[in-house]
Parts: sequence; structure tokens; C-alpha cells
Amino acid sequence: MSETLQKARPEPEGDTPASPHAGLALVVIAAAQLMVVLDGTITNIALPSIQTDLGMSSSGLAWVINSYALAFGGLLLLGGRSGDLFGRRRMFRVGLAVFTVASLLGGLAQNDVQLIAARILQGVGAAIAAPTALSLITVNFPEGRPRNKAMGVYAAMAGIGSTVGLLLGGVLTDYLDWRWVMFVNVPIGLVVLAGTKVLAEGERNTGGLDVPGAVTGTGGLLALVYGITRGGEDGWTDSLTLASGAAALVLLAVFLVIQTRSAHPMMPLRLFADRNRAGAYATVMFIGAGMFATFYFLTLYLQQVHGYSPVRTGLAYLPFSLGMGVAAGVGTQLVTRLAPRLIAGPGLVVAALGMFWFSALEPGSPYLTHILPAMFITAVGLGVSFVPMTLGAVSKVRDQDAGIASALLNTTQQIGGALGLAALSTISAGVANGDLPHASERFFQALALGDLPLLKQASEALTHGYTAAFLVASTLFVAALVIVAAAVNAPRQEQSENGTAVHMG
Repeated sequence: MSETLQKARPEPEGDTPASPHAGLALVVIAAAQLMVVLDGTITNIALPSIQTDLGMSSSGLAWVINSYALAFGGLLLLGGRSGDLFGRRRMFRVGLAVFTVASLLGGLAQNDVQLIAARILQGVGAAIAAPTALSLITVNFPEGRPRNKAMGVYAAMAGIGSTVGLLLGGVLTDYLDWRWVMFVNVPIGLVVLAGTKVLAEGERNTGGLDVPGAVTGTGGLLALVYGITRGGEDGWTDSLTLASGAAALVLLAVFLVIQTRSAHPMMPLRLFADRNRAGAYATVMFIGAGMFATFYFLTLYLQQVHGYSPVRTGLAYLPFSLGMGVAAGVGTQLVTRLAPRLIAGPGLVVAALGMFWFSALEPGSPYLTHILPAMFITAVGLGVSFVPMTLGAVSKVRDQDAGIASALLNTTQQIGGALGLAALSTISAGVANGDLPHASERFFQALALGDLPLLKQASEALTHGYTAAFLVASTLFVAALVIVAAAVNAPRQEQSENGTAVHMG
């Protein structure tokens, strides 16, 4: 997805002189990108260990993932803009420093509140570092082969980061402690910070930051996710649930008003005027919601119900990474031959079928004949779907909107994932507790006491909850399919001589 995205973005005008330390600059930028992307999956493998060590509830555990995603997605646009205004290298350093300190605090966390606060701070750092890392490539590498090579390495880090995160998370959790999925960022962050002195700063732009937009938008999303989570635990008529929902509505409404009136909006609403672009953003949001659920619930299922170690869980995900990689390559070839809807549509059908297969899991379902094929099929469907939606999100945008259109794609995926996980974890917990009250707590109680009958009953209840979430996730992919069919009508795309995606037809 990332490689296609970079090819689709218009190149900035003007010549960039070759950096005298181009090789080292690329290592620094790539390492930072790997660290940020890796953090999106490395924590997933450690979730069961975190839950046991800190005594977290099922809903609290979801916040370990959602807090990072919301801060990252909600502030990503603002982070990119800050680099343009205050200096890309300077803000890159700020983002790295915040991320590194937050990782240290996360590793030292003694309770769920401290860990979630550290994850929010990590998301803030990532939101500053990630977009400035990309913009530093245009500053440090001239157009043509040097920049294309740098973009390729950057995209590769985005591609392998998820796989490395799953495997490294398993090794660190198994052989050291779950805290090392946080601590590992500290030495990497310090080394990358030391290497930033070789980076060129680049010119600064004029304008302002949409801080009110960032505060109301991110605050509204946090309130919405909290309301969904609390509603599942304490009831939808609970006073705090209702207050959270009301606050979310007010804040998000104010956010939209600010975006229409601000001279420098964080999310220019004109980007949604094109039906194909709006459809692409909506589709990616639904895809993100279903994909977050896959990693989250499947990790809990493999480690809790099947008893997989963290390392074995990481290895079990390799077919998913393989499927995504192969499918993305195929999708890249197809976009020049078929219209986007003819690629994304079948891909989403395949992804929905794979997720539906997951919904048939039972406590004793075999890995080779059930889990692995369902995982691979889902990954292939998603990998194929991402490519045309990525191109659609950045196609035909004005030069000054190219960066924000790209960042908005990642924003919608992160926010969709957070909202989807909040809703699906509520559904999963409700179904499991309907079979066995306090199913998650009873599971750990049975483990501690060696109560095999209770352990069997709790495993069945938890599995029922996870499969309910998978079933709903499959409907999210169907909803994405409907959006593609209704909104995306662009013709096939072709690569121009400079690598920019253009419409044909």
C-alpha cells in the first residue's frame, strides 16, 4: 500500500541538492519509520501477558491498542503540518524524543492507567515523527533515481514493519518480558536521534496550525470510543455513557464547523468533494475496523484458547504477512488494467469470506486446516483492496493537498480501526459474558486454580465472543464493498512517465 501511495503522490517542484550523507540519512529515516510501524503490531502479541500482569479487563485491554491508534490517527495531520511550519528535522526530533520517552514510561507502567497514558503519548510522538520522516525524503534526496530509491526503502519499512513487530513481540515477550516491547524502542530511538544531525532541514512554509480542530476532533473521537466501551460494560442508559456520547457529538460537530471556517484546516473538507476520493476514505475506514479486529481477537484466541506462546503466535501470523505482500503486488499490476471497483470489489468479497471463515472457529479448531487458510484468504482480499483505494485517495488532488490527502488515508484507517475495535470488543465481551458471566476473569481464575471444567467452559465462552466479533467484522467488509459499488466509479489508471497515477478512459 505504502509503495503505491508514494508513487501516486505528485513530486514537489524544484530541485533538491544531493545530501552529502545520503546513505546515513536514509538509514535514519528508515529506522524511524520501522520503529513507528512496528509499534502498531508488536504490542498485539504481548496483550495476553499485559492483561495477566496488570490485571486488566477485556475492555481495558482494548484501550492499549485504541489509545495509540486514536492519538496517532487523530493528530497525524497536525503533526505533518507542524513539520512544514517549524522545520521538518526539528519536529522529527521532537516526535522521536516524545515517542522514545513514552516507550520508556510504558515499559515502567505499574497499572493500566499508566500504560494507556504512555500509549497515548507514543501516538502523539508517532503522529509528529511519521509524516515528517516522509517529508524529509523530499528534502534530502533529489528527484529521480535517488528519491525513488529512498521512497522504495521507506515503503519497504512500512511493509515489513508489521511482520517484524509480530515476530519481535513474540520473542521479547517469551524470552524477556512484555515490558520489552516498549523498552526496545528506547535504544533505537536514541540512536536515530543521534543520527538526525546528518539530515537537511529544508525550507519552512507559512501559515498556521489548526489546534482547535485537533483538540475537538481527537477529543470527540476519544469520547465516542469511551462511550461505546463503557456502554458495553455499564449499559447504554448509564449516565456517563450518555454524557460521553453527547460530548462526542458536540465536539465532532464543532470540529466540522471549524474545518469549514479555518484558514488552515487540519482536514480540508474539499478533499471529500470528489465521490471517488470520499469513497476510498470510507472504504479504508471500514477495512481498518475489520483488520484491527483480526489481529486483536485472533491473538487472544491463539494464546488464551489454543495456549500458543507469544513466539509461536508471531510465527502463526506469517501467512497473513505473506498474503498481504503477494496480493499488494498483484493489485499494483492490476490497477493499470482494470477499474478500481473491479479490483477492490472482488478483494473485499474474498476478505469477507475469510473473516466469515474465522467466525466458525471453535476451541479446538486446527491451525493448518482452519486458521491458516482463513488468515491467508483474508490477507489476500485486503491486500488487493488496499492498492486501488490508496490510489483513489490521492488521485487528482492539487499539489498543495497531496501531502494531506496521503496522511488522511492513514488517519481514516487508524480511526476506523479504533472505532471498530471499540465496538467489536464490546460485542465480543457481551456475547462471552452471556454464555458465562465475567468470562475473561473466570478464564484466568480457572488457569490459576487448575479447574479444568471451568477452563473448558470459559474457553468456549471466550471463543464464542471472538467469533461473534469476526462475524461482525465480515459485515464491515461487506459494508466497504457496498461503498465501493455505490461511490467508486473511476476508470482504470495508468502510470505516466514520471510515475504519477493518472486516470484513463
